[in-house]
Amino acid sequence: MRVLVSEELADRGLDALRAAGHDVDVQLGLSPAELLDAVKGAAALIIRSATKVTADVLAAAGDLVVVGRAGVGLDNVDVEEATRRGVMVVNAPQSNILSAAEHTMALLLAQARNVPQADAALKLGRWEKSKWEGVELHGKTLGLLGLGHIGTLVAQRAYSFGMRLVAWDPWLSAERARTLGVELLELDALVAEADFITVHLRKTPDSIGLIGKELLAKAKPGIRIINAARGGIVDEAALADAIRDGQVGGAALDVYAEEPTTESPLFGLPGVVVTPHLAGSTREAQDKAGITIAEQINLALAGEFVAFAVNVEAAEASEAVRPFIALAERLGLIFAELSGALPPRIDIEYQGALADNDVSLLTLSVLKGVLGASSEEPVSYVNAPRVLSERGAEVRESKTSTAHDYVNLITVRGGDHAVGGTLVGLRGEPRLVMVDDHPTEMPPARNMLIVRNDDRPGMIGVVGTIVGRAGVNIGDLDVGRMADGRSALMVMAIDEPVPGAVLDELRAAPGVLSVHAIALA
Repeated sequence: MRVLVSEELADRGLDALRAAGHDVDVQLGLSPAELLDAVKGAAALIIRSATKVTADVLAAAGDLVVVGRAGVGLDNVDVEEATRRGVMVVNAPQSNILSAAEHTMALLLAQARNVPQADAALKLGRWEKSKWEGVELHGKTLGLLGLGHIGTLVAQRAYSFGMRLVAWDPWLSAERARTLGVELLELDALVAEADFITVHLRKTPDSIGLIGKELLAKAKPGIRIINAARGGIVDEAALADAIRDGQVGGAALDVYAEEPTTESPLFGLPGVVVTPHLAGSTREAQDKAGITIAEQINLALAGEFVAFAVNVEAAEASEAVRPFIALAERLGLIFAELSGALPPRIDIEYQGALADNDVSLLTLSVLKGVLGASSEEPVSYVNAPRVLSERGAEVRESKTSTAHDYVNLITVRGGDHAVGGTLVGLRGEPRLVMVDDHPTEMPPARNMLIVRNDDRPGMIGVVGTIVGRAGVNIGDLDVGRMADGRSALMVMAIDEPVPGAVLDELRAAPGVLSVHAIALA
């Protein structure tokens, strides 16, 4: 497929895309108008921070499956519109976390010791040793706003400097904070106690302008602010006023409300250290971002689970759930092939240890399989719920920790049909263990034949003769019988699809009740 790359990407990432067989179209420096034309016919668009993926861009890109941001922030992508159009949006959230943490520490140290100011003065021929007296980090209190991946890395590094660590993070438990050696505080209490603050928050409507006039007025006099997270979280004008008034002792910023920029009320202040959004700008981070986004794009274009999709209802799967993703989608596809039409309601039941986990991603996988068998539009983890709703059907999910025959079992029911599957053995191999309430034991194969027949002698021979006469090899076969003896079911793994004429002959054979040919992508 054609992959449009509109900004610089590490060579290893480009090579990974080409190795997957994709047509990599690198067009750098596109204007908004040029992007509208270039994106036509592209299945994937890879960007960094400069390209704006607007509603107009998404509308122009009729074949777009996925947008990939080789980095973390997605301020330049209309994620809501992408979701509405069934376009997956992925990023590389872990590619630059180490670089960002290290840059935060660099800003913290540079601000505390006035390194850039002293450097600039000396290079201009001024020896200003007394002017640029700094402060030690040891014994000071560091307030971390947000204790996610980057915040945790900063906390670990600051701890080695002998700093006391406090944090504000409404999404973190106090127990988890204690294991990190950090005390959780309310925001007002944190700013009243901290000597330094580092920002590690997402840019949301709630966080924009969070560090503003009101909060700074409550802060400990002389507090110093470091922000290498997202521009706009710090009100630059309010911070500049607080520095001039002496309420804030200084600041160090890597991000700004508008980027790129060469103007800010902070730039002319002597106690301020600034860098042009360099937190993720290391060779290692760019290499990791390129590789990560290429892997995510390749998975998305192959229709597989994409771990870093930001607009999937369940973006991450636990280690207990992840092995069942492929099985769930296969069960959905088999169910769809058996049903031949979408029932008004699909019931998905999870039994056993699996039921103790968040299985929403498995439900999406089942729907992706069910709808993908017949939908004219590509069905992804993103748009599967919308497609189901638009078709007037609903899904009902149930869980029970009780399982009779298997450690874990996924069952899909709807209308007159049902399928069940599990994973077996140390390798977690998939097994189809129930079809239309007939027990069976069969690894899902690329091509399968499911025949329901009267439970009487000779039926295996009748079916096998017809299939064999057509030159179709049966690689595996299993028979399941209803407990009441009314019918039996044969599930066959076959080497190639069965011709339509052979299916008709099977359906016409005495004792055969139904025949379904299954083709798994």
